Amino acid sequence: MTAAPVRGIIFDKDGTLFDFGTTWEAWAAAFLLRATDGDRARATQIGAHIGFDLVDRKFARDSVVIAGTPEEIAAALAPHFEGQSEAALMETLNQEAAQAPQAEAVPLIPFLEGLRGRDLALGVATNDAEAPALAHLNAAGVVARFDFIAGSDSGYGGKPAPGQLLGFCAETGIPPAETIMVGDSLHDLKAGRAAGMRTVGVLTGLATQSELAPFANVVCPDIGHLPAWLDTLASV
Repeated sequence: MTAAPVRGIIFDKDGTLFDFGTTWEAWAAAFLLRATDGDRARATQIGAHIGFDLVDRKFARDSVVIAGTPEEIAAALAPHFEGQSEAALMETLNQEAAQAPQAEAVPLIPFLEGLRGRDLALGVATNDAEAPALAHLNAAGVVARFDFIAGSDSGYGGKPAPGQLLGFCAETGIPPAETIMVGDSLHDLKAGRAAGMRTVGVLTGLATQSELAPFANVVCPDIGHLPAWLDTLASV
């Protein structure tokens, strides 16, 4: 049976469009030191609670930060900040996230232009909040290349639920069977499967090939390998 044509692609942001470590290791260190008024011992202790080693600036692979929403991260942090509301913590989280440095997984402008040259609709679905997501995409000069951008607070929910992905389909008029979800985490791929999409895993986050493979049609080193895989679909 011939597979449905691909007419749309929706990407995760962190670990997919952008290298995860460069962005979020710097973010975690900046947030923890700001939130503790520079108390490195306390920042180190709180970091360990959310799976972040402040000394080595590395995340544990089960850290809530890797695929969690700002709400989930704030809830994990709240016991350490009894004088602050979760809403106040989220505001600080999002402020630091918007300022976090970005390293593109591949040069994004030519990559996205190449996909648009194939008449593909493009979207972003991230568990980051919408404001920092837009800040990151604006800094890379690629907001206009996307037909749909949703954060965890955009009204569609967060991954692994499929709401953001189905929102992309509703916005573009492209059915899930003709859409591909590309991401670096199990949350991304499970959301894609729940939405009825084909899924592509990438290794620019912290998950391994063996972890992603059971939920992916293919696992690529990075998004730069996506066009070649699309070509194999077209030749079937």
